[in-house]
Amino acid sequence: MTNNSENLIKKYLSGDRRALARLISIIENEEDQGYQLLDKIYHRVGKAFRIGITGPPGAGKSTIVDSLTKIYRQQNKSVGIIAVDPTSPFTGGALLGDRIRMSDLFTDEGVFIRSMATRGNPGGLAQRTQEVADLLDGFGMDIIIFETVGVGQSELDIVGAADATVVVLVPESGDSIQAMKAGLMEIADIFVINKADREGADRTVLEIQQVLEFKEKKLSWQPPVLKTTANIGQGIKQVEKCLNDFLLFLKKSDLINQRLEQRMENYTRQIIRERILAEFWGADQERKFEQAIEQIVSKKQSPYLVSEQLIEEFLDKKNE
Repeated sequence: MTNNSENLIKKYLSGDRRALARLISIIENEEDQGYQLLDKIYHRVGKAFRIGITGPPGAGKSTIVDSLTKIYRQQNKSVGIIAVDPTSPFTGGALLGDRIRMSDLFTDEGVFIRSMATRGNPGGLAQRTQEVADLLDGFGMDIIIFETVGVGQSELDIVGAADATVVVLVPESGDSIQAMKAGLMEIADIFVINKADREGADRTVLEIQQVLEFKEKKLSWQPPVLKTTANIGQGIKQVEKCLNDFLLFLKKSDLINQRLEQRMENYTRQIIRERILAEFWGADQERKFEQAIEQIVSKKQSPYLVSEQLIEEFLDKKNE
């Protein structure tokens, strides 16, 4: 590593928030030194409780995150928040507005908030998010909260990096059915029906409970279905208690280590795939690929043969 990198790590380890922000930028921008820097801090990773909060847009996830964070701060726990924006944190979209509403947390030295965007690369967002979480973990944060804005595959992958997953829905008709279709029934450890002062909240709770009764139980933990009205703080303390109960359940049953092992296996496979792809897609390979596409479109070659030829040429070069 360069002297600048070593100084950056030293400042990070001493608790310098600007060094933390700089390291996160290096990871987000996929700079070459990123993995070396992550390697240097990895011995400090593994103490934080990681919480994923997901659900459809407009469900009030950011308000819940804000209220949860304030409860954790009252307990003198430090909190890192990773707000995942599917477009950009600079476009004035929903997440930026939510971050502005969290403005009173920005002055709290025990809270660190970072927005992350896909930047046209949704496939790699889950990996970048986990790397940023490692930086927050190594920095000493007690709680790390992932907030995703939707319920697509990338969002499900992101909450897969969490120890506990909270699915937030609202009472409006169809949300509970949509949750089932989106696969949220499989990943949720806790359900929260937010905006419970609206009509239909009790019906939504009942629908989800009925589905859970028929669902095959993979754990002895039965996901609770809670009601909150987050904008006035109602029910948030119960969410925090359930999260704590779930963490104790994971530790008692040793599932926390099993989940960590599975997460590290998936994560390491992602790193290997990314490194191989980055090496494969050099400028020369891109040029050959573009030429080959013309051959495929004109039916002069098949995509199967082209793929095999490109891989063989790449491996031959590696073996020279």
